[in-house]
Amino acid sequence: MGLRRERLASKPPTKTTTTPPAPIERERLDKHKRSEPSRLTLLDAMEDPNLFAGLFPDLESWLAWRAFIAAAFGLPMSAEQLAIYRSCTGRTEPPSQQMRTMVLVVGRRGGKSRILALIAVWLACFVDHSKYLDAGELGVVQVLAADRDQAKVLLRYVKAFLHRVPMLHRMIKRASQVGIELSNSIAIEITTSSYRAVRGRTVVAALCDEIAFWSSENSVNPDQEVINAIKPAMATIPSSMLLIASSPYSRRGVLYRMHKQYHGVDDALTLSWQAPTDVMNPTIDRDFLDQQYSEDAASASAEYGAQFRSDIEAFINREAIEAVTSDEHERPYLSEFQYHAFVDPAGGSGRDSFTLALAHVEGGFSVLDVIREVRPPFSPEATVQMMAELLKAYSIRKIVGDRYAGEWPREQFSKHGITYEPSARPKSQIYSEFLPLLNSKRCLLLDHQKLFSQLVALERRTARGGKDSIDHAPNGHDDVANAAAGVITSMGSRKYRYDCTMAWALPSEPSKDDRSSASEYVSRLLRSRGL
Repeated sequence: MGLRRERLASKPPTKTTTTPPAPIERERLDKHKRSEPSRLTLLDAMEDPNLFAGLFPDLESWLAWRAFIAAAFGLPMSAEQLAIYRSCTGRTEPPSQQMRTMVLVVGRRGGKSRILALIAVWLACFVDHSKYLDAGELGVVQVLAADRDQAKVLLRYVKAFLHRVPMLHRMIKRASQVGIELSNSIAIEITTSSYRAVRGRTVVAALCDEIAFWSSENSVNPDQEVINAIKPAMATIPSSMLLIASSPYSRRGVLYRMHKQYHGVDDALTLSWQAPTDVMNPTIDRDFLDQQYSEDAASASAEYGAQFRSDIEAFINREAIEAVTSDEHERPYLSEFQYHAFVDPAGGSGRDSFTLALAHVEGGFSVLDVIREVRPPFSPEATVQMMAELLKAYSIRKIVGDRYAGEWPREQFSKHGITYEPSARPKSQIYSEFLPLLNSKRCLLLDHQKLFSQLVALERRTARGGKDSIDHAPNGHDDVANAAAGVITSMGSRKYRYDCTMAWALPSEPSKDDRSSASEYVSRLLRSRGL
């Protein structure tokens, strides 16, 4: 060993000289280094046994989702992935950089929630946002869902990714029922779709799940309000990502508008991806899908085919409601009028409210006077007593109510001397008679935010047999709207029916007062009484 070291030491060193590359060549080499993958990608992590490989054992069945991830982060694609990308986006060239906004329209059971959770964990744990955060500032990956139950599904996936990967599990600093704070000053927060919840945060990523089904009692368009509130929270994070995902529904809302705007468009920052369930999840039972299509093709094409429904349209135009809405919240009792009432009862322990609406006819107009709503939980007996006192204050001894409420409302109101008569008209008929009164400005509504929201959210559905039905959207409510429309259409001798051709007509020659705005006419009457 000593001899070998001695020989090596006595051997003269070989002198090597390196000619520095020319400026053009140096620029080419630097550019090449920058283009080479210098760090782990999410696709690599899905194949790494130390990371997520164990959570995706059948990786081939996730081929379409890997193509989606490659598109979202501007990663190289295989020939198969490129073909899927072109089919699902309508675009030819794949992105060369991370997208800032992704619109994801995928059928149910396609794997959206699991992939959203995976992306949330990736952005929270593997992307360095520290240079954009001040000392003590917490960056947030927000995962927003339609309701708490959906949010819990996403949170379970997030926890599974973190707990089953040891190196990620060690990053957990604090965990709660609504999120997880990590040691790198990033938190993953699960919240419901509320524009208030996203304000005041520094959002490094926002993932909106099932956005087509978001609803709010106090907002006509909660999806747009949430997106508008999120964008300023992401403004200081250049690498931030907004992912809007859902199975499709009707042709309205943020999901539909953005899909229509960006699908097939080569935009550098926004991409729309649309795919049916069996493309994103090839393991799904094909017999099950065939059965769903045979039972209701229109519903199945949306639920599993990722097509926006053409048989569901908005029923009422918001401008029509605004045209007959006064600035009054409630009108007092006047002895010269006869008042009517419609009630939509509820049991007190479910999701529905107990609602009551009072109205009268004045100068040919149906005038809404009072709206009462009692939200659950409540005592049905105490609620009936409170409403009975209000009815007596307006000299009402007989009311009409929703006919699906059973016998108990009749019994409870009779204890207070009020006759309860179940409505002979189903809800769809009530709304169909209400629309022409609204559009012809022959009714006057109150300034009531929930009434406005519920009326705007009503939907007209056309069944395979051609029959129309009008109801609230999934996860929505129409208790207040039903009571108001019920009382307005229960007064007067002339009834109108809505049809899809809008082929209803006004009465024969209206009077001068009838031709004027309902709001102006009734306001003039009230001013003449000093009210």
